Amino acid sequence: MDWTRLLSRERLGTGSKVGARDEAQRSDFQRDFDRIVFSSAFRRLQDKTQVFPLSSNDYVRTRLTHSLEVSSVARSLGSRVGEDVIARHALSGVSAADIGAIIAAAALAHDLGNPPFGHAGEDGIRQWFQESALARNLLEQMSPAEREDLLRFEGNAQGFRLVTRLQSPDNPGGMQLTFATLGSCAKYPRGSQPAPGGTGVAFRKFGYFQADTAAFAQMADGLGLSAVGPGAWQRHPLAYLLEAADDICYRIVDLEDAVRLGQLDHREVLELLLPVAGVATDSARLRQLSRPKERIEYLRAKAIGALVNQVHTVFMDCETAILGGRLGHELLDVIPSREAMHAMKALAARKVYVSTPVVEVQVAGFEVLGGLLEAFVGAVNGAAERGARMNARHRMLLQLLPEQFSGADRVPDADPYLRTLRITDYVSGMTDSYAVTLFRKITGMSLGV
Repeated sequence: MDWTRLLSRERLGTGSKVGARDEAQRSDFQRDFDRIVFSSAFRRLQDKTQVFPLSSNDYVRTRLTHSLEVSSVARSLGSRVGEDVIARHALSGVSAADIGAIIAAAALAHDLGNPPFGHAGEDGIRQWFQESALARNLLEQMSPAEREDLLRFEGNAQGFRLVTRLQSPDNPGGMQLTFATLGSCAKYPRGSQPAPGGTGVAFRKFGYFQADTAAFAQMADGLGLSAVGPGAWQRHPLAYLLEAADDICYRIVDLEDAVRLGQLDHREVLELLLPVAGVATDSARLRQLSRPKERIEYLRAKAIGALVNQVHTVFMDCETAILGGRLGHELLDVIPSREAMHAMKALAARKVYVSTPVVEVQVAGFEVLGGLLEAFVGAVNGAAERGARMNARHRMLLQLLPEQFSGADRVPDADPYLRTLRITDYVSGMTDSYAVTLFRKITGMSLGV
């Protein structure tokens, strides 16, 4: 892969082979960042789960604050790596700040496709398609690849769909982000069916739905990503940095939030952070901080700084393999602090993600998302199959659907895959609170009287 093409300013859907000229005040990549910040999809992240669903504690992270933190770390990583890449390859017309801006924008967008209730929401959508009789009947009418899209619903693929189609739907290419930003956000550059030639971390999940194949292929071609099989390409190098920034943040701050909520003893977290941060237990600065909250916040900042340095070094050491599409593992798997990072992940899995408050809401999320899908997929399917003869409940549910998801003039698409996919667009785009409220209303649990 060639860096000149990988940093393409061309925008999806504009029909131009070259990107717009940078404004004096901001670059094309900074404009990507601004478009995402001002999007309604980004605002909805303020009420989407990071770890603790529907938390009444305003200290803990939501998907919005998590995305902002990842973006901050990603910008630092991108700028550090960018300086070395530009010097090593004698690149012109691009700055280290540009590369930092690309990954910062990609980081803002990386969780936009996550449904309500976090990863449990993804599981809830998948389970409904696996177990519902209505879903099974619809899946039988679809191609194998279309079935896999829904049976293995993936927030990453939904995120690509959101920024390239659902947000600003009247524009070809949706938000019309640059190829560089889109590619950096595409951690899993393949469709839902496994690619014969694709192995390693970039192919653990999938990154686009069948309905969005053309857009993904256009982006991959514009960036010069090499195909590794039908519907699969090499990963954009900057996606490794986005992945690292995301993992650094969630592994550390999930533990910080858990301490704040009483799920973990602060001493467990301090023991893991100290060696990563490179701070001695008896350091003068640490002795000045008497409260656990301040001690953890201090060590969190020091640890993130140290990890940025380690990831930067490893990326440059592995750059040749990355450009050749041969790196099959995450950067965090080979940094000096890898054992401590694995221990943080294991601690969260053992004590945080399975804690009673988390699991209680996640279980409820299965009921909420399954109920919404059953209701609205049933409504559009009833309208498509029976037309004016659909039952009264389906007719009323159809009226509740925004036209973007019900079909033009509230006439659902004749293709069962497309009309079902649009309902997953609708449900996955909801915030946690809105999903619960709507579910309660349509099931009669809350009538607002």
